[in-house]
Amino acid sequence: MIARIEYNIKMFYELIRPQIEATREFIERKLTKTYEEIQQEFNEDSDEVVSESEEEDGDRQLYNPLKLPLGWDGKPIPYWLYKLHGLNIEYKCEICGNYSYWGPRAFARHFNEWRHSYGMKCLGIQNTKDFENITLIEDAITLNRKLKKLSQQKAWKPEEDEEFEDKDGHVYNKKVYDDLKRQGLV
Repeated sequence: MIARIEYNIKMFYELIRPQIEATREFIERKLTKTYEEIQQEFNEDSDEVVSESEEEDGDRQLYNPLKLPLGWDGKPIPYWLYKLHGLNIEYKCEICGNYSYWGPRAFARHFNEWRHSYGMKCLGIQNTKDFENITLIEDAITLNRKLKKLSQQKAWKPEEDEEFEDKDGHVYNKKVYDDLKRQGLV
């Protein structure tokens, strides 16, 4: 069994031996080059890359009558993919100055971006999770008023929330304690 594995390894090595030797020679040549030789080689390579890309750009024109967004390869994405991601749906945000967002992902992401935050700041409203999916100025102001009213209702009021304890360890709010004290029960 071990002999067979050793035989397979040796055969595999013989198959890739030319690549290994070429790699070794390339590394040795690279290590012996001076700084000037490396710079010269780099400049030659960059000139070749620029000339190749200029030729590619000049030779072909993209056919994109539907104005579809370009994919990773520089070509328009397929129409079915465009529809699948909802990129044909336009979302407008009044808070952002009626800016248009194409697709639900871009629309959801824009609530954390600078444009929406700046619009909320101009309205005098702090941009929190409570205002997510609110795109109209009037709705944002109304919701802000409601939230302020709720926070004021939940605010600590000493005359109602302050607690007192009698000598037996019973806890009363201020109003009940004052009533019991006036009656002489505490």
